[in-house]
Amino acid sequence: MAPATTGIVESDGKLEKKPISFVNLAVGGGLNMFEVSTLGQPFEVLKTHLAANRKDTIIEAFKKTYKRGGIFGFYQGLIPWAWIEASTKGAVLIFTASEIEYRSRVAGASPFLSGILGGMAGGLSQAYTTMGFCTFMKTVEVTRHKAGAEVSTIKVAADIWKREGIRGINKGVNAVAVRQCTNWASRFGLTRAGEMLIRRIRDGEPIEVIRVEMQSQVKTPGRPEKMSIVTCAKFIYQNNGFKGFYRGVTPRIGLGIWQTVCMVFGGDSIKAKLEARQKAKT
Repeated sequence: MAPATTGIVESDGKLEKKPISFVNLAVGGGLNMFEVSTLGQPFEVLKTHLAANRKDTIIEAFKKTYKRGGIFGFYQGLIPWAWIEASTKGAVLIFTASEIEYRSRVAGASPFLSGILGGMAGGLSQAYTTMGFCTFMKTVEVTRHKAGAEVSTIKVAADIWKREGIRGINKGVNAVAVRQCTNWASRFGLTRAGEMLIRRIRDGEPIEVIRVEMQSQVKTPGRPEKMSIVTCAKFIYQNNGFKGFYRGVTPRIGLGIWQTVCMVFGGDSIKAKLEARQKAKT
């Protein structure tokens, strides 16, 4: 996916920030909703299952997911959590990153450093506003025990809130923050070559598996009750070795490909049509 830009231009030695296009935000939100509602969520469910149940094969993940709810089992956590995340994360990122990057440039920082700071702030904002609790509840839906009378996902969230408060509903948010922070820092701040190098490190499964384990409802013997990123990483390594950090990488690759198809090719097509329509009006 191409690096994002925040619309800062320099005119006669003076920095100016272009206004954010609400049409582009709406297009991005719509494409995110389409992506997650089609193949995105099934890939996410399989990835989460494998990260939480690290001894399962991908075939076993398919079978167990289907057994939990048939075809709808592959869409656990879609409504409302994945929809909330998909419809809000783009706007949160762009609004935050553009402001921080602009303020950094005005303060004298280089475009390189400003881009990194903007990307980091945007990623952190995503994690601590909507993505933290949304990823947690998506993981809860995939990993919690389901038997007998079905309990709604809203009731599950309400029970966690009553029992553990805001910390409970945001378990694993720091891992989400690390992922989003490095993600957007690289995309906003680095050249394409540098971005690819960091993306290989960032998009490797370790931080994602750690995030899932911190949020998982699977009861594993010896699992610490309260985990930080460090203690979670130790637990995974002790039980599954180095390979445990790369469980779920196959559906993650599939997810990345589908996101690229939707957001890059789909986005370019829609933007081209909107621009053509705008030109026709003028």
